Amino acid sequence: MKKYLFGLLLVSGVILGACGNSEAPTGATGSESASSNELVVSTFGLSEDIVKKDIMAPFEEANDAKITLEVGNSADRFTKFKNNPKAGVDVIELAQNNSTEGTQDGLFLDITEADVPNLANLTDNAKEVFESGSGVPIAVNSIGIVYDKEKVGHEITSWDDLWSEDLKGQISIPDITVTAGPLMLYVASDYAGQDIATDNGEKAFDALTELKPNVVKTYSKSSDLANMFQSGEISVAVVADFAVDIIKGATDTVTYVVPESGTYANFNTVNIPKDTKNKELALKFVDHRISEESQKAKALSLNEGPVNKNVELTAEEASNKTYGEIADRAKAVDFKMINENMGSWVDQWNRTMNN
Repeated sequence: MKKYLFGLLLVSGVILGACGNSEAPTGATGSESASSNELVVSTFGLSEDIVKKDIMAPFEEANDAKITLEVGNSADRFTKFKNNPKAGVDVIELAQNNSTEGTQDGLFLDITEADVPNLANLTDNAKEVFESGSGVPIAVNSIGIVYDKEKVGHEITSWDDLWSEDLKGQISIPDITVTAGPLMLYVASDYAGQDIATDNGEKAFDALTELKPNVVKTYSKSSDLANMFQSGEISVAVVADFAVDIIKGATDTVTYVVPESGTYANFNTVNIPKDTKNKELALKFVDHRISEESQKAKALSLNEGPVNKNVELTAEEASNKTYGEIADRAKAVDFKMINENMGSWVDQWNRTMNN
């Protein structure tokens, strides 16, 4: 059976940060649910006004509910939640690496199709993510290459092109600590001809050492890429698809390409903490988040790949999203393996890329 990608992906993120972008800056903090019609939702801080209008408001109206948002990047919010799981969060939306860790640590409720009927409508690769224990997928984002063709002087069509000597000092790649960072490590391992799971990334770091002369800067927020392209500091970047529109909005001369060999992705997911004060309303919210209507709305307004198989997008609407053919040629990412190695990878990354 053909294996689909799980893993985007909002941002740090990647990226670029998703769809929520898991790199978005920390914002306001919610308080503990006070009654059965109130819900505290911890979510990504990207485009908060759009999220409120397109996702939260329809749910509030349909359920006579009030939602308080706690916003910020995935890693910061997850660390805060992990340190105090009784802080009053009823629903938490995270990048896949954080939700995988939370599931392994037993922090979330088990969710079934009886609780959330729309689970039956997940795409095949989203179902794989859910069944692997990474939470309920709400969006998928993947990485590609954005570049200024005029400055580069030729087309970029493959991941291997990043290692070309004529790109010396022109590239930016995601830092290892953001959502797209581990996906870049997979790309480097592929360049080295090595399955990353068999050597825990050893050959990937050899490939990054070879790539380093081409990398002028690593980034921790994909939104920074727009400024780097605009200033001419870079002409090529590895980026999560949800940030492509932001970059093109600042620099309309860039092109986005997903190599024919495939891509790697991250799924943003939603979970319910075990200590929620409002389980029933939280379950309704999860079901709403993966409904066809909600998925279509956010795909259009936040450039997120949908995970509900009933969502249909036109070719124009699907542009720069992990959808259709892009999703079909995406590859699986093992976030359990990534999390097990992340401590040593961060140290090695800093020695390799930041010295």
